[in-house]
Amino acid sequence: MSEAGDRPLRAKRSLGQNFLVDPNYVRKIIAAVRPVAGDVVVEIGPGRGALTEGLLESGAAVIAIELDRELVPELQLRFAPTGRFKVVEADASEADLRVLIDTHFPGTPRAKLVANLPYYISTAILQHLAAERHCLLELVLMFQREVVDRITAPAGNSERGFLTVIVEGAFVVERLFDVPPEAFRPRPKIWSSVVRLVPKPESLADEPAFRSLISAAFAQKRKTIANNLKSVYPDIATALAAAGVDAKRRAETLELAEWLRLYTALCSSAEQ
Repeated sequence: MSEAGDRPLRAKRSLGQNFLVDPNYVRKIIAAVRPVAGDVVVEIGPGRGALTEGLLESGAAVIAIELDRELVPELQLRFAPTGRFKVVEADASEADLRVLIDTHFPGTPRAKLVANLPYYISTAILQHLAAERHCLLELVLMFQREVVDRITAPAGNSERGFLTVIVEGAFVVERLFDVPPEAFRPRPKIWSSVVRLVPKPESLADEPAFRSLISAAFAQKRKTIANNLKSVYPDIATALAAAGVDAKRRAETLELAEWLRLYTALCSSAEQ
């Protein structure tokens, strides 16, 4: 969430609200989005509008998705006169972005997206954005730093997990910069990090069965991949051999390409 000016904050703990108030980081995030006239930018969680203001000053149009109904009228009053601003009261983890873009700015093939997202919604929103990515050019997202540690963790890193692989399957990931607690009001206890996601073309990683495989494989991280999967996939030993993956490895050591080979092998086995 973002805050502009010195007006009283109404941050709600239930919504994970921490308003960004440091103008230097507002500028850095807007620079990362790279908005220009003619762009359409979807902003999730505009809060009091600090990022919104900068995005509109670039000449871009903004579709703001705000869950806090108390903030919606204020955003509408402040930014609607530009003629390039639409605010929608909705849960971003369920919003149909393609419909929103087509409804408010028809003829836009793909939009940019920017968001400051609370920890509790990170897994749900990233899975949703992965499914919706084909209407997006790129995404600039701010999360709790631990979330960005997870989604950028390379193979072999203990932070690597289900969310890492799902995000890797959908996006090219670039970590940008960290944001300190003092940049927000109220001040959180943790650091945040900003990341850029560039959508990849559709692949096997989009299939629900692939996500089920990854979820099962990371169910107990101390176990080997074979032990985690044998109760779900009776032919896992054969599939692992076909994919060229050592059955004694743990899930966190596999790269995306290995997951895709294993998934293909499991699909081939099921068809026989």
